[in-house]
Amino acid sequence: MRANKPLHPQKQKLSSPNGGKPGYFILPKSACIWFSCGFVSLALLHLFCCSSSGAREAVFSPLLQYVDDTYNFISSGPGGGKSCNYSEGRWVWAPGHARRYNATECNVKWSHNCIRNGRHDTGYLDWRWQPEGCRLPAFDAKRFLSAMRGKHVAFVGDSMARNQVQSLICLLSAAFPPRIVYRDPEPWKCYFWRWAFPTHDVTVSFYWAPFIARATGKAVNESMAQNMNYVYLDALDDRWAADADTMDVVVLTAGHWFLNGAIYYNGSRVIGHHVHDELNASDIIGYAWPMQLAYRMALDRLSSGRPRTVMLATFSPPHFEGRTLTTGCPRKGPYEEGEKELRPVEKELRSLMYEEAEAATRRSGTTRVEVLDVTKLAFMRPDGHPGAYTHGDPSASGVHKWMLADCLHFCLPGPVDTFNEILQQLLTKSQGEVR
Repeated sequence: MRANKPLHPQKQKLSSPNGGKPGYFILPKSACIWFSCGFVSLALLHLFCCSSSGAREAVFSPLLQYVDDTYNFISSGPGGGKSCNYSEGRWVWAPGHARRYNATECNVKWSHNCIRNGRHDTGYLDWRWQPEGCRLPAFDAKRFLSAMRGKHVAFVGDSMARNQVQSLICLLSAAFPPRIVYRDPEPWKCYFWRWAFPTHDVTVSFYWAPFIARATGKAVNESMAQNMNYVYLDALDDRWAADADTMDVVVLTAGHWFLNGAIYYNGSRVIGHHVHDELNASDIIGYAWPMQLAYRMALDRLSSGRPRTVMLATFSPPHFEGRTLTTGCPRKGPYEEGEKELRPVEKELRSLMYEEAEAATRRSGTTRVEVLDVTKLAFMRPDGHPGAYTHGDPSASGVHKWMLADCLHFCLPGPVDTFNEILQQLLTKSQGEVR
């Protein structure tokens, strides 16, 4: 039998996995590595250049979340190092970033559902808040609910509190549909809502209390022609105060109603007023002192009983450039840095929250009080309000041009979703979240 000759190394043929049939070949290991690296590079290039912001968030979220967790997320102070000053920053172009849910599906207040009401210029959804010193991660419903497992999260205050809680519900509902436990029978009132997320035993509530304290007048009866309120600075609003012991996280949001006309009481005795022409000028006490008293009373109440976290949301400035549908808030993009400045009253209301948080921290040993500072990021978004689209189809002949545009609240989805991205960071970095 003839012996087989050894094959010359330069004349060897690549073996084929199909027994030598044509069309199959094996690449050297080094070539496979280079090929794989090239494929991954092209895929990443496509992701960055051709994909939406949401797709990029989904791919890189785990890695970026790990990086972000190394920062100390704070509401004031210098950025850099291990600190992230989220209250300072800028809005950056990020196509598709805020297109996260359908507001109709999560039952928001109809006047904030801008797209359903006919708004076609949706560029206000293409911006992302970039804080100083770090990156703000996109909202993560699973992470939020895991951190809040077994807790009652309550929003107490005015219509900006309602705007934020509805944003939170929509962000959570995109992944975990809630059960509505209660809402006002009259759909136009929206004074009290409660949702339950059974998968994580989380309850979220909204309590209408625009003065935090007990109040009558326009605050509880919107049909009143006169914009006058009667506020009792010796008592909290009954509904939320009755449930205070059940609350684990409380977001207090008030400010706009204190700028309206009000007569202030201690029991049955009038102690002063703000913007009331029929009372003596000598009895004017303004808005800041009553607001401080109301917040101090609320923080004292929330500092008793169980340990809890209280967030004091800062003032969200309006952007009225006119008083009608056609001249309300016509801007189509964010302000540039330095283009506009906060008014003195807006700066004062913002500072007041820091003062009250600091004072409450000194008084309480169990309740964590922190500022949710949204003033600057909200101030820089004059384009994100419903404006004329607080009404369905405002171009219709039946909608009068003299009707007021909404240049205070934000469209849903919209810039107010960023409030909850920040809230999530503040809560999950202090609650010992469960992943």
